[in-house]
Amino acid sequence: MRLLIVRHGDPDYSIDSLTEKGWKEAEYLSERLSKLDVKDFYVSPLGRAKDTASFTLKKMNRTAVECDWLREFDVLIDRPDVTDRQKRLWDWLPQDWTQDERFYQYDHWYENERFQQSDVKRYYDHVTGEFDKLLAEHGYVREGHYYRVEKPNEDTLVFFCHFGLECVLLAHLIGASPMVLWHGFCAAPSSVTTVNTEERREGIASFRISAFGDVSHLYVHDEPPAFAARFCEMYSNTDERHD
Repeated sequence: MRLLIVRHGDPDYSIDSLTEKGWKEAEYLSERLSKLDVKDFYVSPLGRAKDTASFTLKKMNRTAVECDWLREFDVLIDRPDVTDRQKRLWDWLPQDWTQDERFYQYDHWYENERFQQSDVKRYYDHVTGEFDKLLAEHGYVREGHYYRVEKPNEDTLVFFCHFGLECVLLAHLIGASPMVLWHGFCAAPSSVTTVNTEERREGIASFRISAFGDVSHLYVHDEPPAFAARFCEMYSNTDERHD
């Protein structure tokens, strides 16, 4: 089985939709996805993800299952350096979060005191639990850190969602801390991450990432990726996002 996890196009967060560039990205993305044999589509209930999916679904005359658990993983926490408001848990400064070794561990990252105050683990378990239910419906049942294959297949499933949520799903599949993915990976708007099952012994499967954050559908149109996924490359770059 193959999973395609798609981040929404360049966002206009003020209206939960896409910028002019984001709509263009969604169109180019649809040219790529509409050529595939897709078993099922799943989409976040948030506007920017649904708008991104709309071009592909219209082009293929398909519909997507809307899943509330695919919405952005936007749990708020008290970040150490910010005192006047809460911030999303995946937006920490490196000099702060790297001081807690638990953040690097699959089974301890959620024990950080600031995370416990926000009940992060409960929400993480809800999202990954719903994800596993869906995979089980398609024939792959979670057992510990691998999947029991009940209905082996080469189906393709497409998920239109968000960067923070994408990292949660990937971390769950490969047995990693999402904190490391949130801060060590960058998926540009409209990018496609590909995950395939590997069944090296009959009945036992694992998931392996074969491509992360691919934006080749943009490059074929000479369209540069949006900067929305990144922070400034150098602090002196005042025209790039600092925080």
